[in-house]
Amino acid sequence: MSQGLTKEEVNRKLLHGLAVVLPAGIFYGPDLLGLTNLWVCTVMFALLGFSLLIEIVRFRNQAFLNWFMRWFGSMMRKSELRQLTGASYVLAGSAICSVISLYGDFMAASCFLCLTLFILGDAAAALVGKAFGRIRIGKKTVEGALGCFLLCALLAGFVFPYLPAFLEGWGGQLSLIQILGISAAVALLEFFPIRIGKVVLNDNLYVPAFVSLLALVMR
Repeated sequence: MSQGLTKEEVNRKLLHGLAVVLPAGIFYGPDLLGLTNLWVCTVMFALLGFSLLIEIVRFRNQAFLNWFMRWFGSMMRKSELRQLTGASYVLAGSAICSVISLYGDFMAASCFLCLTLFILGDAAAALVGKAFGRIRIGKKTVEGALGCFLLCALLAGFVFPYLPAFLEGWGGQLSLIQILGISAAVALLEFFPIRIGKVVLNDNLYVPAFVSLLALVMR
């Protein structure tokens, strides 16, 4: 294992990858569970609220913090000790996508695609970057961005067209331009995070929603 790629980072990204149940729940939840899209959206915000409650208790209660760190501390980054964890940002991004998905079948399919690509592409960028990254721009590596792009393109081109009901919701085949454009957007936005002054926005919060809306333009 590369010196830059630790066991803790691998475990973190494997756990991060399990978050694909969120976009799958947004897209398939209404049919599988017999719920309306609005109810699925409500569940997403309830999960976000529960995560934020845990964060608040973690910040304010030392005993709970000790328990939390014993179980999850090895997978946390130093910046998350005093800030929200990546899990809360993933849930926030998913909640935003669940709102967008209310605006018709295409937007639901778009959120399913873009949120899944970002979750897995972000994990690929981190793992590839730490294992093979040599060319750095800021805290990110070009190799990681390429890994993100390639995985996204492969998933969009060879996996999503065969998932149940996806193409029906999308309204037809994914074109090569859509596959490459959406994959490039995910990789570039993950590589170049948005800054407002000195504050760097967490990409989990805005990338899936932005790319989902971009897909509408590319439709």
